[in-house]
Amino acid sequence: MSKFSKIAENLTGQKMFQILAQAKNLEKQGKDVIHLEIGDPDFNTPQNVKDAACNAIQNNHTHYTISQGLEEFRQQSAKKIKKSRGFLPSVEQILVTPGANIQIYLTLLAVADPGDEIIITDPCFVSYISLINLCNLVPVRVTLHEENHFRLSPDDLKKAVTKKTKLIIINSPNNPTGSVINKDEMRSIYEIAEKNDIYILSDEVYGRMVYEKGNFLSPSSFDHSNKRVIVAHSLSKSYAMTGWRIGALMGPKELVKRMALILETITSCVSPFIQIAAIEAMHGSQSEADEMIKTMKSSRDLLVSGLNSIEGISCINPGGSFYAFPNVSGLKITGVEFSSHLLRESFVATCPGFYFGDAGKDNVRFCFATSPIKIQDAIERMRVLFN
Repeated sequence: MSKFSKIAENLTGQKMFQILAQAKNLEKQGKDVIHLEIGDPDFNTPQNVKDAACNAIQNNHTHYTISQGLEEFRQQSAKKIKKSRGFLPSVEQILVTPGANIQIYLTLLAVADPGDEIIITDPCFVSYISLINLCNLVPVRVTLHEENHFRLSPDDLKKAVTKKTKLIIINSPNNPTGSVINKDEMRSIYEIAEKNDIYILSDEVYGRMVYEKGNFLSPSSFDHSNKRVIVAHSLSKSYAMTGWRIGALMGPKELVKRMALILETITSCVSPFIQIAAIEAMHGSQSEADEMIKTMKSSRDLLVSGLNSIEGISCINPGGSFYAFPNVSGLKITGVEFSSHLLRESFVATCPGFYFGDAGKDNVRFCFATSPIKIQDAIERMRVLFN
């Protein structure tokens, strides 16, 4: 019998999708499940975006396009960056991709060779470690401490850097913790990378979801992504377009050129009608997207207050993203036990913090990208179960 490759044997996938499968199975049995386990906004894609995609298909925008992406898409993306980050990149600095996950993969392939070290945080988004392993690179974890509101400490980062370090991956606002790195910390992180001539991959997928104004700073503001900062971004979260698989990476021109060749090799290009829909998302009315984020903030406030009202659970108020990361150790159970018990007995689906790293073993990730009504229902079910 033929054997599988080592890569195929060792892949673990994304655990939250496996929890989603369990929750969907319970729904097939007639159970009323509240989905707080997966980072998928419980909102519809804005109507103007859907209309743009349908019109593009009717107008036969259904063929190949250039691998780097439609120029109009990259121009519109550059304008959004000018508005949100304060500088205007060139279209040559932008690469259109099918979502943001592949941007991490492209970055690793373009900047590091097998055996090189990649710094990530613990906890962190699950794909980081999987992709690092896939590329035969060495993950170096820096622990995020709850007492520092899960923000990356520049002092801890500095200790992790070696001569083999090629890339630092940061994620602010953070998945799974919701933390936002403050401006002084971000400047120090950039200075560490500059001193050691290391790339930074800044995962800013949740960059629009910062609930206290003035807290967010992209490291790209220091070099305008001309030298060492690569920014990963997608439209998945901010426009409820997770299933569309559309994003845009920004980075140094020569590096992006090489990533475009890798993308061309792997997947040719992103469908043009999806790119046209994304142009409408960025350029058209923002009313539905703004209302969605406003609802998320209300849901965040309700969830954090409710979690902190249950004895044995403590939750830091997340500054961004749509995740809360409460500590459940006061209930004398682990995060894995909490999530399993909550789904089995009360039909509320969540994701154990341990799935994002060892430092999250006492925590559970809640996605609050849903209505306040569902959040309130989930809190009441937890109150009955754990009181």
